[in-house]
This record gives sequence, C-alpha cells and structure tokens, in this order.
Amino acid sequence: MTAVLALVVGLVLWRRLARIETGQAVILGSGRGDLLDFVVSLQTRIDDLHRAVDEVATGLSRVDRRVDGSVTNTAVVRFDAYEGTGGQQSASVALLDATRTGTIVTAIQGRDYARIYVKDLDRGRSSVALSPEEQEAVERAMSR
Repeated sequence: MTAVLALVVGLVLWRRLARIETGQAVILGSGRGDLLDFVVSLQTRIDDLHRAVDEVATGLSRVDRRVDGSVTNTAVVRFDAYEGTGGQQSASVALLDATRTGTIVTAIQGRDYARIYVKDLDRGRSSVALSPEEQEAVERAMSR
C-alpha cells in the first residue's frame, strides 16, 4: 500500500515538474515560443522609440525658437497725416515677432514730399516715442 501511495505521489510530482519545464521552456526559449527574445526585442524597440521622441522634442523646441523670433504679427494703419490731404495716403506698418520685438515703418505723405520713419521695438518698448497711429499698428498686430 505504501508503495502504491509513493508511486501515485511520484506521478503527481512528475506531472507538475513536466508542466513547470514546459512553461520554463517557453520563457527561456526552445523554438517558436521564445518569450524572452520577444521581450528583449520589445525593450529595444521601446528604447528606440524613446530616442526618436527625444529627437523630435529637441527639433520641435528649435522650431519654436525660430518661429518665436520670426515676423509673425503684422498690421497696417492708414491715416491722413495732414488735414485736408484726404485719401489716407500715409501709413504705419508694424512688423513684430511674438514678443513684440520688431520694426515699425511709417510713411507720411504730404502734397510735395514723402517722409519715412523707422522705429525699432524691443519687447514692446521703443527708444523713440510712438505716434498714436504707430501704437495702433502695434496693438492690431499683437491682437491677431
């Protein structure tokens, strides 16, 4: 009786061990069901994706800096510089970047002459006072 019981326990343990070995073979690799190689290849792909995302983020920040420094906000304000001239022949043009830095060009047209004034802005401040038309051009450019 003891021998039969020992034989039954041995068979049960042998089946459990066979199942464990089968599972271990799948994980460690023994043919088509090689999960370990698959996991390693997935990790390599994930690392490659992280590098690619980092490269894209770096490139995007460079593009953002270039766009912020380019002329993106513009406006034109036409006006009559002198009473009685009519036709709004004078104009102020604001050419600014995202930080209100840029140039304002004003052309004042009289009957006998035309004058052009150029003023620089640095973060919304000018070393020379802006006329109301120039200030309006700045505000219009920045409101877009």
